[in-house]
Amino acid sequence: MPPVAVQLHSLLFKLLLRRRLSTLSAPAPAAAPFGVSSRPADQRPSPPSNPSFSPASPDGVATKDLHPDPLSSLHLRLYLPNPNHHAAAASPVPHPLRRNSFPQRDPAPGQDHLSRRASASFHAVGVSPAPAPAPRDYGGYLPTPGAARSAARRRLPVIVQFHGGAFVSGAADSAANDAFCRRVARLCDAIVVAVGYRLAPESRYPAAFEDGVAVLRWIAKQANLAACGRTMVGKGTGADSFGAAMVEPWLAAHADPSRCVLLGVSCGANIADYVARKAVEAGKLLDPVRVVAQVLMYPFFMGSAPTRSELKLANSYFYDKSSCLLAWKLFLPEGDFSLDHPAANPLVAGRGPPLKLMPPTLTVVAELDWMKDRAIAYSEELRKVNVDAPVLEYKDAVHEFATLDVLLKTPQAQACAEDIAIWIKKYISLRGHELSY
Repeated sequence: MPPVAVQLHSLLFKLLLRRRLSTLSAPAPAAAPFGVSSRPADQRPSPPSNPSFSPASPDGVATKDLHPDPLSSLHLRLYLPNPNHHAAAASPVPHPLRRNSFPQRDPAPGQDHLSRRASASFHAVGVSPAPAPAPRDYGGYLPTPGAARSAARRRLPVIVQFHGGAFVSGAADSAANDAFCRRVARLCDAIVVAVGYRLAPESRYPAAFEDGVAVLRWIAKQANLAACGRTMVGKGTGADSFGAAMVEPWLAAHADPSRCVLLGVSCGANIADYVARKAVEAGKLLDPVRVVAQVLMYPFFMGSAPTRSELKLANSYFYDKSSCLLAWKLFLPEGDFSLDHPAANPLVAGRGPPLKLMPPTLTVVAELDWMKDRAIAYSEELRKVNVDAPVLEYKDAVHEFATLDVLLKTPQAQACAEDIAIWIKKYISLRGHELSY
């Protein structure tokens, strides 16, 4: 039995969710290709975007908001952890004056370094002397220059995160999702890309799933553009004419796309699983991006044949079965509603590539979540074909217990984030799989 505070929050949450679902289903809005990626109620309070490391920031994680696709409302929030944030808090480090799209060359002897946007040249510019950032401090956008650059420019793995919200609500920059992504970035020491995908009913299936694949392709494009830019700089040619302004400097300077992990929360787990399947099908077409693992947190799976948990916990906390049915009706195509739709049921035949080709999959479930049995069954099917697919079940936990920690404040949330980090590090470690259960 969860604490009384959790039960009260759950009751209020379900009332608000039902009201929102009824409002969205009443007018039957027309399809909107541009769509929406958040709703006003989900964005307040939302932490402001802060593309720099500040000594006042207790977690040492910087954020930046992006809109990579001008033809849709797809929104990304990047989280870049600072590995030296404790030292930075003790001795403030001056921020770079301007940002840079590509790593710059080392300044010549006697020439000072200025970080600036590479819109006309990749060469450093002489300026008045300034204190150098502390070693291994990312300094906002770019690593430290000179001798400390090799230590500071170690590449970080990339975690692509999809938020929850029953496909109709939630946001990548909501307060709850922001706090969760910061925790994951700090514990895993990885760049987190939180995806604000298009929501239903304005954008029904497969819009949210296609947005997930588009983000993976965007990361691959960024890596290829950055590599091309570095090659041109090494040859002494002008690389700015080849899309320098399109390159995201955080990813160009710090990301290692060959160690990419997908992390989905609730309905975001459905998206992550779909993206993992598409990554398997794409193969080398996504180079240099390589999905090495995925984490499915209390996935939003359903099916026509009810499981034991669906019968016993149909009126469980936060998301009950009747509200989820209405959400699926808003998300799936109007003429193609079925609880055995490939987006809803992971065990239907012909859903994608063979399960044996899927990446290692960690499944997180809550004891009091009515959707847990189907998620466990999917994990069992993966283990049958020798895929590393453990299940972590948390006692007295409810749906979204780890990602609503700003509201619930449960001890299981911190433990869950640490357990996820331990498992992920098996596959993002450069030293091998030395961490395991």
